[in-house]
Amino acid sequence: MAASPITNDAVTASTGQSNYRFALTSLTSLFFIWGFITCLNDILVPYLKGLFDLSYTQALLIQFCFFSAYFVVSVPAGILVSRIGYQSGIVTGLLIAGAGCLLFYPAAAAHYYPLFLLALFVLASGITILQVAANPYVSVLGKPETASSRLTMTQAFNSLGTTVAPFFGAWLIFGGMDAPKPGEVTESTVQLPYLILAAALIVMALVFAFLRLPKLGKKDAGVNISGAAWQYRHLVLGALGIFVYVGAEVGIGSFLVSFITQPDIGALEAKTASHYIAWYFGGAMLGRFIGAVVMQYLAPGKVLAFNALCAVLLLAVTITTGGKLAMFAVLLVGLCNSIMFPTIFSLAIAGLKQHTSQGSGILCLAIVGGAVLPLAQAALADSFSVQLAFIIPLLCYVYIAWYGAVGSKPKIPA
Repeated sequence: MAASPITNDAVTASTGQSNYRFALTSLTSLFFIWGFITCLNDILVPYLKGLFDLSYTQALLIQFCFFSAYFVVSVPAGILVSRIGYQSGIVTGLLIAGAGCLLFYPAAAAHYYPLFLLALFVLASGITILQVAANPYVSVLGKPETASSRLTMTQAFNSLGTTVAPFFGAWLIFGGMDAPKPGEVTESTVQLPYLILAAALIVMALVFAFLRLPKLGKKDAGVNISGAAWQYRHLVLGALGIFVYVGAEVGIGSFLVSFITQPDIGALEAKTASHYIAWYFGGAMLGRFIGAVVMQYLAPGKVLAFNALCAVLLLAVTITTGGKLAMFAVLLVGLCNSIMFPTIFSLAIAGLKQHTSQGSGILCLAIVGGAVLPLAQAALADSFSVQLAFIIPLLCYVYIAWYGAVGSKPKIPA
C-alpha cells in the first residue's frame, strides 16, 4: 500500500544497479509478512465474534482499529522515516508490530475485547511505518516506466502471505473448534500464533538492522498531505479509488467465513470455511504475477477497468444467487483485486513531479477506507443479511471501473 516516493536521482546517487536486485529481494519478505498479518484479521473476526457474542458491527471494530492506524499514523510515520531513513524506518516498524503481537498475550489472558483492539492498533501502526518505508523504496529501485509492474510483482508476495495465513490461522486460532462459542476460549488459542509472529518480527528487525541496503529516505519531505497536489484531479479521484478499493477488499475478506458457513451458501463449519479465504487471496496473488507481465504491454487504466467490471459481475452473482455458485463467485473477486491497489496508486501519482510526495501522503491516508466501509457493510448485515451487504463492495468496484477508464487520465492544472 502507499507511501511517499523518493526520486530515482537519489537512488542513483546512493547505489548502483547491482544493488537493486538484492534490495528488492530483501523487501519482498516485508510484503509477505504484512500480508500474512493483515489476513489473520479475517480469521479473528468470526473467532472473536463467537467468543464475545458480538454483533457484526462490533466484530468489525477489529478492521476499524487496524485500518484506522493508517489514517492516524501515516503522517507521523512519514516524518519519522524522513529523519531516520528508510532502512531504519523498516526496523522501527518491525519492532512496533512485534510489540503489538505481544499485547495479544495479556488480551487473551484478561479475556477483554478492548485490549484486543488496542493490540491490533499497535500492530497496524508498525505495519503502517513499514509501508511508508518499503513501498516507495520498491517504486524507485529501477526504471520509472516499469514502477507499476515492479510494485505489482512485490505486492504478489504480499498476496502470498495472505494466501498462507488462513491455513495458519485456522490451525492455531480455531484449534480443534469447529466454530467458536462464548465461554470456549483458552489462552493458547490466540496467544501462541501471535507470540510466534512477535518472535518472527523481532528477528526480521535484527536482520534488517544489519543488512547492507541503499541508504535512502533521509532529508526526503516525507508524507505531506497539504499543498498543491490537491489541484490534480486524477490524484484526488485516485485517493477515493484507494479508499473504496481497500474498503471493498477488507469488507469481502471479513465476511467470507460468515457467508460461506450459511446453510444456503456453503453449509461449512467455521474452521473449514476459513481455508477458503486462501482462495480469495490466492487469486489476488496469481493475478498479480500475471498482471506484472500484462501491464508491460497494455494500458494500466484499461486493465484496471476490466478487472473492476469483472468484480461487479461476480458480486452481482453473489448477491442474487445461492449455494456453491454464490460462494465461488465471491471467492473469484480476489482474482479481480490482484492489480487494483498498485495500479490505482501508480495512476494517481502520474505526472505530479515535485508534488509526488504530497500526493503519496494523500493516498496513504486513503487506506482508512479499510476501517470505514467494512463497518458500513457490517451495519447492513446486521439490519438485513450478510449476502445483501455485498452491495457495498459492488458499488466500490463500479467507481474503480470508472476511474480506470475515465478518471485516471491526468489533467494538469492551469
